[in-house]
Amino acid sequence: MPQPNDLSRSLVPFEQDNTLVAVIELSQSGWLVAGTVPGVDRRPLKKLDPDEQALLRLLLRWQDEATRAGRTVARIAVAYEAGRDGFWLARWLRSRGVEVHVIHPTSVAISREHKRAKTDRLDTAMLMRVFLGWLRGERGHCGMVAVPSAEEEDAKRPSRERESLVGERTRIVNRMKGALARLGIRGFKPELRSAPKGLGTVRTPEGLPIPPNTLEEFRRDLARLAVVREQIAAVEQARLERLEQAAKTGPHAMVRLLASITGVGVETADMLVQEVLSRGLRDRRAVARYAGLTGSPDESGSKRREKGLAKSGNARVRRGLIQLAWRFLMFQKESALAQWYRARTAGAQGARKTTMIVALARKLLIALWRMVTTGEVPHGVVLRPAA
Repeated sequence: MPQPNDLSRSLVPFEQDNTLVAVIELSQSGWLVAGTVPGVDRRPLKKLDPDEQALLRLLLRWQDEATRAGRTVARIAVAYEAGRDGFWLARWLRSRGVEVHVIHPTSVAISREHKRAKTDRLDTAMLMRVFLGWLRGERGHCGMVAVPSAEEEDAKRPSRERESLVGERTRIVNRMKGALARLGIRGFKPELRSAPKGLGTVRTPEGLPIPPNTLEEFRRDLARLAVVREQIAAVEQARLERLEQAAKTGPHAMVRLLASITGVGVETADMLVQEVLSRGLRDRRAVARYAGLTGSPDESGSKRREKGLAKSGNARVRRGLIQLAWRFLMFQKESALAQWYRARTAGAQGARKTTMIVALARKLLIALWRMVTTGEVPHGVVLRPAA
């Protein structure tokens, strides 16, 4: 029985005689729109400037052509591949009564020729083929992406901005440490808040001060590091304030519930909820697949081998879960998941810890998903006392 949120095929009956189908190949310089118009033998193809109003006028014009051909268009179905333009166009068209779907790019099978021809015209023809198969309810043609609301997209920004700022902080510190190592200086710690005051007293092994140009570069790097540190603190403080003022239901309630687990911080809880747990995925397999924590078997004839993680899901969630799994072993030693991990890695015959930590991360994600959807607390997990 198909699931109600199954995006691998359409659950709406497809009546080609009264459905106008269009696909769009988006680019920065222009849009190429291909259509299948009821009652019209030709397959129209139109190049447009990136203009949503022009696109809507084109769809309505094709609808008028179908009417003149004696067909009544009861449904307009449009699709394009997810990419740089995001989901704003889908939301804009849906608000004007157009049925829009966003195709997952990696779900479309392409030719495996070494040098295959690739043009916008060929791409639109390929999108039209897979979209028609999807509309007919056939599996295997392509998969669709759930179109988030503007509020859901905006809720992801604090966590992603903080991740970017933390990466920038790490880059600045590593760059300074590398430059100091070239001068033979190894005891100076640029990540300390007192680093700018002690920079002028640092000496090389020859007893010389830091060269003037390098010293000025370090001072600019430390000033940039201070700004990044302030921005990280501002993002974290704003998130805490929003969490305190938000309603007790929905994603914010999920964040509070996850943050009540010992060893899970607000940052990790917010990232997991906004990126995966609040998406309404249909089952545990879909949850693990979205995070890219499923295997990729390679079987042909008598050959049987495992190529490792598929890594086709959300890399941000996958990285966070691996880190959380290691932290979970420290703070939840008596939980059933931690005991399961230790039982399989103990002794000389135990599995590799780095391999099993991925399995633990998958089990942990499913357990947290069940916790926020059904309220089932993982066995043995210690919660923080209520404030």
